[in-house]
Amino acid sequence: MLTLTKVLHDQIVEHARQDHPDEACGVVAGPAGTGRPERFIPMLNAARSPTFYEFDSSDLLRLYREMDDRDEEPVIIYHSHTATEAYPSRTDISYANEPGAHYVLVSTADTDDAGPFQFRSFRIVDGVVTEEDVEVVAEYP
Repeated sequence: MLTLTKVLHDQIVEHARQDHPDEACGVVAGPAGTGRPERFIPMLNAARSPTFYEFDSSDLLRLYREMDDRDEEPVIIYHSHTATEAYPSRTDISYANEPGAHYVLVSTADTDDAGPFQFRSFRIVDGVVTEEDVEVVAEYP
């Protein structure tokens, strides 16, 4: 299960809405080994596309160096889908290379008549996608 604060949840959703109609992407880092998302890091979608996202390679290298210096790891890797449901595409699955991360997808399309967005989390390990529950809390204990 993914547990995150309402503040982080809302920051991810807001980033997805701001970048619409292009896909938004980013990372939420946390202290290494804790699995606790803490630091919201919105990234630029270098593809600037409504159907594809790509982290800028130099930005990503800088981010990983910074996380290493801070003894952090990517706890959440997120992006948005602008016209489809919040479920990993074949491309998303092939690019998933952090087996310990939660892959969060936010859909800014109303694909299920449940409202203006979907927020879902997945584990993606060796091409296998497993959806997990999301718990939004006011703060961590």
